[in-house]
Amino acid sequence: MTKTKHPALSEAPLEVQLAVELILLLEQQDLPAHTVLAALDIVQRDFKKKAQSDFRTTLTKTSAETD
Repeated sequence: MTKTKHPALSEAPLEVQLAVELILLLEQQDLPAHTVLAALDIVQRDFKKKAQSDFRTTLTKTSAETD
């Protein structure tokens, strides 16, 4: 069997590092998968709202700077 070299987690993109940390944390909680998925849906909605708000704030700042 040929071993494939995988880059160290510390060299992975930040979102991959975060995903691995979240997976480990959630697996340690020993919760049903449907509960974890429901919670992740809530988190995703929350962060999407935050991202939209951050985007609007950036646009407002950029617009004010060009005036």
